[in-house]
Amino acid sequence: MHYNVYCDESCHLENDGINVMVLGSIWCPKTKLKEINSRIVEIKTKSHISKTNELKWTKVSPAGLEVYENIINYFFDDDDLHFRALIVPDKSKLNHKMFNQTHDEWYYKMYFDMLKVIFNPSDTYEVYIDIKDSHSFQKAQKLREVCCNSLYDFSKRVIKQLQPIRSDEVQIMQIVDLLIGAIAYENRIFPDDFVKSPAKQALIDLIKRRSRYSMRRTTLLREDKFNLFFWDARDTI
Repeated sequence: MHYNVYCDESCHLENDGINVMVLGSIWCPKTKLKEINSRIVEIKTKSHISKTNELKWTKVSPAGLEVYENIINYFFDDDDLHFRALIVPDKSKLNHKMFNQTHDEWYYKMYFDMLKVIFNPSDTYEVYIDIKDSHSFQKAQKLREVCCNSLYDFSKRVIKQLQPIRSDEVQIMQIVDLLIGAIAYENRIFPDDFVKSPAKQALIDLIKRRSRYSMRRTTLLREDKFNLFFWDARDTI
């Protein structure tokens, strides 16, 4: 089977003042991609939203909640869609000096830890990451190198390609943004005077109901639909 894997990240900077970091990916058979993207456009159209209008966690509001709920329900209803996230609940516990590494080196290790459960040596994959900055291409090449070496895929047969793309150009990427945004929000430590968004909380509650998970702890390793791994800073890396 040939799969397409779409990845995104939230709160990944080392000193951004946010406790949590989330790396996430959604994957599907490549043959189903056109159908999935068309279905997302259809959901947008029914809510009078242009297909070029990007759905993002930061845009979730009471006025537009329905379309976001429909997207989340579609994800859980479609058996061809699968999601996995790696969550670092407290970046303040990181001690890169102890492990003789930079934050970037640790970041690539985490990215591979997120992806490795997805990869099957008997299948092939095209992996796409969201463009963040001018260094996205170099980051993609480094990540592919790390993944291939860790899988002993030196001929690059399993991971056919790994490249950056714009999330607003591929509809399926918007589901990743919503799911990792919800996970980060649920696990973020806010100031006491912070007023949470009722619309975002409603979407989180929907994800909890549909997944049957709390979004605050690791799921079973073989969970195939909504797979979460909470990484502990005390783990050996």
